[in-house]
Amino acid sequence: MTPSTCCHTELVRLRESHSERKPPPQPRTSARTSPFVFFAPCRRAPCKMRLGSIVLIVALCSFTAYYVYEPVPDEIEERWKLMLTNSFFRSLSHLADLCELLGLKDYMGVMYFITLAERVVPVSDELVKVTEETFDGVEVVLYQPQQKGGDAELLRAVIYLHGGGWCLGSSRMSPYDLLARKIVTELDAVVLSVEYRLAPAHHFPVPYEDVYRVVKHFLQKGVLAKYSVDPGRVAVSGDSAGGNLAAAVSQQLQQEPGERVRLKAQALIYPVLQALDLNTPSYQQNRDMPILPRTLMVRFWSEYFTSDKALFRAMMANTHNNPESSSLLKFVNWSAFLPETYHKKYNYTAPAVAKGAGGAGVWMDGPSRSLADPRASPLLVPDSALRALPKAYVLTCEYDVLRDDGIMYVTRLRSAGVEVTHEHYDTGFHGGLMFTVWPTDFLIARRMTSNYINWLEKNL
Repeated sequence: MTPSTCCHTELVRLRESHSERKPPPQPRTSARTSPFVFFAPCRRAPCKMRLGSIVLIVALCSFTAYYVYEPVPDEIEERWKLMLTNSFFRSLSHLADLCELLGLKDYMGVMYFITLAERVVPVSDELVKVTEETFDGVEVVLYQPQQKGGDAELLRAVIYLHGGGWCLGSSRMSPYDLLARKIVTELDAVVLSVEYRLAPAHHFPVPYEDVYRVVKHFLQKGVLAKYSVDPGRVAVSGDSAGGNLAAAVSQQLQQEPGERVRLKAQALIYPVLQALDLNTPSYQQNRDMPILPRTLMVRFWSEYFTSDKALFRAMMANTHNNPESSSLLKFVNWSAFLPETYHKKYNYTAPAVAKGAGGAGVWMDGPSRSLADPRASPLLVPDSALRALPKAYVLTCEYDVLRDDGIMYVTRLRSAGVEVTHEHYDTGFHGGLMFTVWPTDFLIARRMTSNYINWLEKNL
């Protein structure tokens, strides 16, 4: 092999070796095969997803804040907790409206979920003996101190009537169960909690009559002796609609001269006491206040009397009075019975009175007559019917549509010579006493409970 041939062969070998180490050719980057175009959507998709999630979260937070937030007065303690609590009530109320509109279930039937959600089975413990009994056909829950060896001392007793607008509530709800146990243990007392029937299934006067029968049965000397109760130390008490029933029963018992056992005290906690004027200053000032806005209170009143929606519409407009009830408006004239400090910016205007057939106040004979019945509106009795009443404790709250009902009753009771303790909470709201169970436990509920029990201890 010649040198030239060797050189040529070596050159070919080197070229082949170089071509083997050479990287493979890259594909042409056309518009269809460009790596930038092909991979770009994969890089942008997570960004779009993250941005969408952020927008959704912000929207949900904004909606939640808008829905939860309410113009609650700064004076109210734990106002954000109250807003959150009330958002549940409002949500349930909206659901109840929708169900009623669609014909699925009536409004109060849906709202009754509140009662079911807090329902408990009352059971005995080491301090309190609990029994469920029937007094004259009405269910009751009886709380007694556990017996102590050889202790035969007679006990005081509290007949307690739960609230709930005559349509909701139960003596078996957790807050009422806890309150009854607290009264038993701190006062060494017997507590009789009444499970009266509710509207709209049972309109007025059924709830009142249930309570009245239980009280009459319990006040028999033989029954009091059975439960070791001192006949001279029995009180009737209730909150909201229960306060209404307690006041009405107290009045009725005093009108029965043959009644051998008398109540020693009545304790009314933010009671509802009249249905004639639903535009008092407190109804106007607190029309949108949490827990019990004016619309809900008016609905409670109308459902107590009838399921006819015409009454609800008339009550909302405060045009529901008839000639019979109009003669009693003098007993609920807030310009006369409400201290000036509570008038605020409001001026008194007498409620309109419907006249003639077809008027707003004469839809049905039953509801029309009920408006003037003092068993439904205890404020409607004359002064002569107030003078013999037992000493009273009346709790009212500034931010409550029922504030003026309680204050007017305080004024009238004092004018009639009845001993009255009026406890007004400047930062209070309706239902406050019942907010004692986590997560809706409020500081003001503890103060209310403590002051209420202290009064019972000193006056019963």
